[in-house]
Amino acid sequence: MPEMHLRQRALPALTAVVLGVHALALLGLPLWSQVSAPHTEVAAMQTRALSLPEPPAPPPAAPVPAPKAPAPKPQQPRPKVQRPAPAAPTAPAPEPLDTPIRETVEPLPMAAAPEPAASEASETADAGSGATPATPPAPPAPRPEPETPPTPSAGPAQGMAITSPDGTPLASDAPVPVQLPDPARLSFAVTGQAKRFNYSASAELVWRHANGQYQASQEVSLFLLGSRSQTSEGRITDRGLEPSRFNDKARKEQSAQLAFDQNLAHFSTGAPDAAIAPGAQDRLSVFLQLSALLAAAPQRYPAGTQISFITVSARRADRWTFRVGETETLDLPSGSTQALRLDKIAAAGDDQQASLWLAPSMQYLPVRIRLAQDNGDFADLQLKGRQAP
Repeated sequence: MPEMHLRQRALPALTAVVLGVHALALLGLPLWSQVSAPHTEVAAMQTRALSLPEPPAPPPAAPVPAPKAPAPKPQQPRPKVQRPAPAAPTAPAPEPLDTPIRETVEPLPMAAAPEPAASEASETADAGSGATPATPPAPPAPRPEPETPPTPSAGPAQGMAITSPDGTPLASDAPVPVQLPDPARLSFAVTGQAKRFNYSASAELVWRHANGQYQASQEVSLFLLGSRSQTSEGRITDRGLEPSRFNDKARKEQSAQLAFDQNLAHFSTGAPDAAIAPGAQDRLSVFLQLSALLAAAPQRYPAGTQISFITVSARRADRWTFRVGETETLDLPSGSTQALRLDKIAAAGDDQQASLWLAPSMQYLPVRIRLAQDNGDFADLQLKGRQAP
């Protein structure tokens, strides 16, 4: 009984132990920390737990290869740019007669060829981008040089020419007979109009020559209006008068130098040089040259004959052509006089018309001169008297 009683007392305790062990197992706590006495099954579990192999280390990652650089593409052959050859310099052409005053233009330099650095940079950029290079543009055409004002190098073929009434040339550059009238001082009465103002004045023509030289001067004096004078000087040749200097003075003085060794006339105004030739005259000597021609051989110049000269003013050179007319009877302040009339033929761009009467009784010196301008101004000089200079 006592033994039975012990068993009954031990059974609840054993049951409680078993239930506790199961509870610990369900909670996941390590069994070896709760039980002090060794237990065979628990030791086996501990051994298995400690001997578990560690998971193998992951294999080392393979190195990622670096991206390969693209292989350089071959450069395209560089196109050759044709560069224009520089134009050969041209020699200046002769200056035409009667060229108006203008400034001289320096030739522009030829257009520059394309810069090599810019061209190479463009080609390199095209090769690096892989784009097909565009067809190179055509090289720029050279810029045309502006026309240079020509400079006369020789005078016209004839400084003086004579044509018969039927148009046949009677004289060329060969000398023609001339006979200079004796030196004289001629005084004139002048009537005229200037800027619609009618006036009366006096004029004087002084003509001298000696030792192969000549001088001529003409002055028109207007009361309260001042005066205008022209002078001509030069030498006497087998052609007659060869002027070297012509002066024209009103408010200011202007002049022309006639250089027959250069076949050029030079002007103080700065106008371009004008071409001349042997036989050329100025605007004063031309009247006295006509006197010398007609005095030497009047029969050579019947009515209708034309006598032309290169005629130089203080600013330019023109060709003046006179037509021989008929003999007229003039009622002059000096008296009734027979005189041969010559008229200047109007030409394009002419600024002065003129008529001239030459008296055979006075070695064909002028006894009347009428000058007219395009604006209506005119001066009519009629002989009052003649005396020694």
